[in-house]
Amino acid sequence: MASISDIGLSAAINLLSALAFLVAFAVLRLQPINDRVYFSKWYLKGIRSSPTRSGTFVHKFVNLNLRSYLKFLEWMPAALKMPEPELIDHAGLDSAVFLRIYLIGLKIFIPITILAFSVLVPVNWTNGTLNDSNNLQYSDIDKLSISNVPERSQRFWVHLVMAYVFTFWTCYVLRKEYGTIASMRLHFLATVKRRPDQFTVIVRNVPPDPDESVSELVEHFFLVNHRDHYLTHQVVYNANTLAKLVEEKKQMENWLDYYQLKFDRNPSKRPTQKTGFLGLCGDKVDAIDFYTSKVDKLSKEEAAEREKIIKNPKFIMPAAFVSFRTRWGAAVCAQTQQTRNPTLWLTEWAPEPRDVYWQNLAIPFVSIAIRRLIVAVAFFFLTFFFMIPITFVQSLANIEGIEKAVPFLKPLIEVPVIKSFIQGFLPGIALKIFLILLPTILMIMSKFEGFISLSALQRRSASRYYLFLLVNVFLGSIIAGTAFEQLHTFIHQSATDIPKTIGVSIPMKATFFITYIMVDGWAGIAGEILRLKPLIIFHLKNFFLVKTEKDREEAMDPGSIEFATSEPQIQLYFLLGLVYAAITPFLLPFILIFFGLAYVVFRHQIINVYNQEYESAAAFWPDVHGRIISALVISQLLLLGLLSTKHAADSTPFLIALPILTIWFHRFCKNRYEPAFVKYPVQEAMMKDTLERAREPNLDLKAYLSNAYVHPVFKDGEDEDSVATDEEKEVENVLVPTKRASRRNTPVPSKFGCSSPPSLPDDVQELL
Repeated sequence: MASISDIGLSAAINLLSALAFLVAFAVLRLQPINDRVYFSKWYLKGIRSSPTRSGTFVHKFVNLNLRSYLKFLEWMPAALKMPEPELIDHAGLDSAVFLRIYLIGLKIFIPITILAFSVLVPVNWTNGTLNDSNNLQYSDIDKLSISNVPERSQRFWVHLVMAYVFTFWTCYVLRKEYGTIASMRLHFLATVKRRPDQFTVIVRNVPPDPDESVSELVEHFFLVNHRDHYLTHQVVYNANTLAKLVEEKKQMENWLDYYQLKFDRNPSKRPTQKTGFLGLCGDKVDAIDFYTSKVDKLSKEEAAEREKIIKNPKFIMPAAFVSFRTRWGAAVCAQTQQTRNPTLWLTEWAPEPRDVYWQNLAIPFVSIAIRRLIVAVAFFFLTFFFMIPITFVQSLANIEGIEKAVPFLKPLIEVPVIKSFIQGFLPGIALKIFLILLPTILMIMSKFEGFISLSALQRRSASRYYLFLLVNVFLGSIIAGTAFEQLHTFIHQSATDIPKTIGVSIPMKATFFITYIMVDGWAGIAGEILRLKPLIIFHLKNFFLVKTEKDREEAMDPGSIEFATSEPQIQLYFLLGLVYAAITPFLLPFILIFFGLAYVVFRHQIINVYNQEYESAAAFWPDVHGRIISALVISQLLLLGLLSTKHAADSTPFLIALPILTIWFHRFCKNRYEPAFVKYPVQEAMMKDTLERAREPNLDLKAYLSNAYVHPVFKDGEDEDSVATDEEKEVENVLVPTKRASRRNTPVPSKFGCSSPPSLPDDVQELL
């Protein structure tokens, strides 16, 4: 069990590591050769085209201005200077709201920490319960926890009152933030530039019809049921095989360009390439001829696959992107039931084109329920079996367990510095290592489930990751750690006393979580800003593969916020802080350091590095709010359990009302604010449409939307509009073929002969 000296050694190691990362970053960011790694966003925006420093050949690679090194921490105040409205324009609402999560952590925990250390720490410290216990193992840190308060003590009323204060303060901050972010979202949607997703819905589970193609069926359905607002549509094709061919061809073309450039530099020697695995074995051939033949072969396969997709109706999925003349029409369609059968013609807002995950559009809608059942079962077993490494990690935190397993190491382990290192640093880093591959596994599961947007994939992975951290890292560490540390006590006491021992021991696991916070939240965050992996990859690509400016931009690849991993990790800190605020307040300052450092680091990264690949207008916020509420309820239930083991019969009943009030508060926020994140008010849509028609009366919206939702592989091809041509070119001159005997069910012209949108009403014109 880690003592104060163990925690001190761990803190020293992690602080020195964090400081080393920050100093290394401050030096590396000043070097012109690294400019594209640490300021990549400005390059992508076109504001920066070369390092700001120039001069001799050496100055192009190394900064020789010694004065600039004296201001190596100037990036911190610079990261805080940009106002939030400017940050939203620069990086998007998703990035700005993501940063607000860290600010919420500071708003919640700074007052809580002050109160806890002013009230709870003296109440806990001035008892001698642990000193009088002969069986339990404890450290000086545990004397600051609720474990040091004797049974049936009237001091538990202080913990009860503080639990109410912490809850009310947290709920107050959350309500203010929910309202603020909901207003920010609505304002963002009202002021953002025109985007295709504002006018488009995706319709799925289109019923089959023997007499009409999917395209004809979609057109007739929306001409009949949305006659005044329907504009155009784009059917969904299963182009996954073609996408793989296009990607493979692109890789072969890059290698061909590389060897061609190599030959141009030295025409006397033709480059060679082995045909085996990774070019390491097999026959040696001429590299240029080899990759030329590869490209030609893939080009033929790509053309054949493209032709097959266009002509074979089996490649058309029962889904389509349907665009409307107005945002109002799209809002009505996306938020209403289309037919009597609620399982057919399912409509929802289309993701913005950058947000579409095209591979999953080819998954039949009827198979999604089965896929999600399979993933749910797989996730259960993944969570269950991961308890094995968690148990191993907890064994590292217990010196006695290690000495029993490997007794010959006892003399080495008992060395004070090594003992402090094992108990204060090793468990945290071991847990961090075990969690490295988990986000990748969870993202694969989410993709298998069939979500059609990157933002939905991120949110789904984040929810599973948080659940995993809750069950394994939090509950698993508490249960396994308590079992290891108090095993001797469990064996030699009656079964009725085991809950009491667990109740006393749970607060003692704060030392393990403190080590994890320092490893992941201090050194880990400081390592994030260094970007060591992207730095190495960029220089390797720049040296070996970069031939043109476009290649250099691709090698730069700044990435984006990994919401699926970052947000659940933040939520773990909320959980730890809320749980231990009334139990072991000593943990709170470590969490405050994390929130403060992470806010500065990620603000710098969002301003200078990250290039967000999509914009969901903070659609993830209800999930964030819900997870903080769940952490609050867990903290209350855990405190309730601890008080019951302490036989605090007088104070315990008053705590029962707290989870009920918290859940009621969550329902209030959900009903009051969540509609802003899942629906689009038709009033807002009408206002934006009215203003747009007044400002741009001659806007050709159909031309703007025509190719917005065409699969990227068709946009990249030579025949950009070929997918829509074979079936729709014929329709441009004639009415859409239909099985209907008369056109009474289709009372408006086909989309290809649609009239212009109606003019503005007189009262609106007067207002304008």
